[in-house]
Amino acid sequence: MTRALTTQWRNLAFSGLILHEILDHPLEDETPQARLKQVGMMTVLYSMNQAHQKLTLSSIMEITALTRSGVKETVDLLVRRGMLDETIVKNSMGRGTARQFEISEALLKKLSSFGAEQRPGLIG
Repeated sequence: MTRALTTQWRNLAFSGLILHEILDHPLEDETPQARLKQVGMMTVLYSMNQAHQKLTLSSIMEITALTRSGVKETVDLLVRRGMLDETIVKNSMGRGTARQFEISEALLKKLSSFGAEQRPGLIG
């Protein structure tokens, strides 16, 4: 199979996985609107990750045009869910700290197994 088709399958598998993880497993006191924002945010973060962009609050704000508090609110829920891992790094100026995120290894492992079950040899 071509690389482009493999990428499309991976993107579809990721979309299905995040929909399942977020919509089928609501957090206590979480609104439907918050879940929908998380689905959208994970889609943006996955695209940024595929483009090898750093996942920081500032870079996410730049892409989404959301406020810092808007990004923080949604990203914090994704960290709480275990879909994102957070580390503290030096900021771009090298003087302070910044929060940097990665799609969690557990979620990527689920993505690999999800895709392998559907289309052997395409994901992973």
